[in-house]
Amino acid sequence: MPRPSAKWGDLSPSLSAPVLEVIEGLGFDKMTPVQAATIPLLMSYKDVAAEAVTGSGKTLAFLVPLLELLLKRKRSEAWKKHEIGAVIVSPTRELATQIHDVLSEFLSHEELACFRQKMVIGGNAVEDDVVAILKDGANILVATPGRLQDLFDRKGDLNLAAKVKSLELLVLDEADRLLDMGFEATINTILTYLPRQRRTGLFSATQTKEVKDLMRAGLRNPVLVSVREKAATSTPKLLQNYYAIIEPEQKLVALLEFIRAKNVKKAMVFFPTCACVEYWSVALAELVSSMQVLALHGKMKSQRFRILKSFREADSALLLCTDVLAR
Repeated sequence: MPRPSAKWGDLSPSLSAPVLEVIEGLGFDKMTPVQAATIPLLMSYKDVAAEAVTGSGKTLAFLVPLLELLLKRKRSEAWKKHEIGAVIVSPTRELATQIHDVLSEFLSHEELACFRQKMVIGGNAVEDDVVAILKDGANILVATPGRLQDLFDRKGDLNLAAKVKSLELLVLDEADRLLDMGFEATINTILTYLPRQRRTGLFSATQTKEVKDLMRAGLRNPVLVSVREKAATSTPKLLQNYYAIIEPEQKLVALLEFIRAKNVKKAMVFFPTCACVEYWSVALAELVSSMQVLALHGKMKSQRFRILKSFREADSALLLCTDVLAR
């Protein structure tokens, strides 16, 4: 396993100047183990199955070689507007958005701005994505599996399968979660639309039987990379956790007293069901008038981003949510 202190400039094959400049601008001086192990393999046109925990730096582990592969092809033949060279499949809209945002940092460089990315994650009419792809084009797709299959299955005007004939790289991010969330059939359908002559990077926190089955179906002679170090960013250093054992009928009083006693500016309160979130968001809005009370649960798919943005930007807010926030 490569040393975690390895510098980006020491990679072989070496990285291009614009990619290195963006990495430097982002403040990443040294590679993590998963980056040092995975990037050279993908850049050398090998399929890779990487076992790495969240927070280990795997987003750059696939975005960097993705861009290098597209740049290498561009030197001999320019990418057409509607020619898709890379597809990234992520289990949730939130994770896909994070990937999209990091990729945007790279594509803001003048020498990488020639590549167009498009995020297709649902929450809007599929026709909107079709119109956007046809109008703006895309060389990189960041997608959730359901919407991506919808676009592949669509006949007529889009013909997405024809646009991925020159695909260089497929990335299956958090593959174990993709399967846990019931997307196995969807992923297998997507694979049927993709050319066999491609590279595939599969990233997973665990190597379950289902993940290994997916590896056999979607990867060719993959190199296995296992990085088991503890994630450096698994828990924010300034995060404070408190707990109290109380009777059910005292929960509301205890919550209100805690918020007032600790002078809490922002807090997340988890509830077991969507109905609980809805009910208490109304009740607490009356009881905690000094704070903005926001509700977030699994039945609010089209509103998630707006609500999270409001919570981040608020000076004082209480976010009531189900475990959907963990996604």
